[in-house]
Amino acid sequence: MDKQQEYVLRSVEERDIRFIRLWFTDVLGILKSVAIAPAELENAFAEGIGFDGSAVEGLTRVYEADMIAKPDPASYQILPWRGERQGAARMFCDIYTPDGEPALSDPRQVLKRTLDKASEQGFSFYTHPEIEFYLFKQFETGQQPVPVDRAGYFDNVPRGTAHNFRREAITMLENMGISVEFSHHEAGPGQNEIDLRYADALTTADNIMTFRTVIKEVALEQGVFASFMPKPLFEAPGSGMHTHMSLFEGDRNAFHEAGAEMGLSVTARQFMAGLLKYAPEITAITNQYVNSYKRLWGGAEAPSYVCWGSNNRSALVRVPVHKPGKSQSARVEYRAMDSAANPYLAFSVLLAAGLKGIEDGLELPEGAEDDVWELSNAERRALGYEPLPTSLAEAIAEMERSELVAETLGERVFDFVLRNKRAEWEAYRAQVTPYELDTYLSVL
Repeated sequence: MDKQQEYVLRSVEERDIRFIRLWFTDVLGILKSVAIAPAELENAFAEGIGFDGSAVEGLTRVYEADMIAKPDPASYQILPWRGERQGAARMFCDIYTPDGEPALSDPRQVLKRTLDKASEQGFSFYTHPEIEFYLFKQFETGQQPVPVDRAGYFDNVPRGTAHNFRREAITMLENMGISVEFSHHEAGPGQNEIDLRYADALTTADNIMTFRTVIKEVALEQGVFASFMPKPLFEAPGSGMHTHMSLFEGDRNAFHEAGAEMGLSVTARQFMAGLLKYAPEITAITNQYVNSYKRLWGGAEAPSYVCWGSNNRSALVRVPVHKPGKSQSARVEYRAMDSAANPYLAFSVLLAAGLKGIEDGLELPEGAEDDVWELSNAERRALGYEPLPTSLAEAIAEMERSELVAETLGERVFDFVLRNKRAEWEAYRAQVTPYELDTYLSVL
């Protein structure tokens, strides 16, 4: 037993922890949980906990259903909303087959495989997400959601619901060891943003899953409803998860080069070129729902075209210039991903696309200086700004032709995502929407 496992066992005893929740996600990024008693913890570290993998979306097939969840002791944290006495803690799990092999369909293992590939090239991958979400008043199914306020970007609302909500959520996150960099009201009514501090991609993905749970728990406590739906309101901005990324070689930021344009190294420029080249192919992963494309093509700073820019928020890939000259802060920002993405799979395909750009020595095209949304279609075509997929159907078609995505996700995850998303599109396409009834029923 290693020191981290011993620390967990000691903490559980000293802090009177009565339940240990073992967390993992299905292929779509929905959190799963099984609780064990402290007496079972040592065995869970040694042998794992068996469960029916065929009952979890995309994990395995019925005829090979047995799977093993092994907790990662480095992810141990006490759940602050369960109280200090007779409390609960959580650990994220890696999923294995009964013969001890990593499960090919476990999203956390997919990210680990991709990070290992980066490590073989001497790189560590760091990410920093800006997570947007909406707060609504409680409502019944079928009712229209009503935002908790009518505030806008950076608005200070004295004693406002959102202000108190963010304070409580951040306190809870920091009690769990998740550092928060910024928080503020976003542009939409009831819309908020909380930015997590830079960390390695695996830790960040775990933190995002924890973040979503914390936000939902605080919402329940305060009598409001929180949603990470990409576009919940027709005339308001969608909720993105702009993600800042950088590669490090040891302690050195591989994206920085002193004296280079914008301080960006050749490695950074090739990584960006990879993101641009493969963006249409990875969009079904970074934007996985029908509703995601109503955000991407709804304006309000959501990127719709494949281009990059220095400090240009209409571009798909942006080079922030908040701290020019500081080598450790050199990074690139990918702006398409929404808050409902599976972070393990999304980080995997983003990293794979960037590494492919480096491997192939791709050339970065000229950056966009104008507001891409304000250009005409002819101007965008002349500048070479290709559109992202305009619907989930288009994204599926791009993904199913992608060798990069198939190789990164592995055959099982790749096939499941395609089957699941085709079914989602077919179900959506068959619906008769209120828009159609309002527009056509009385006149046709």
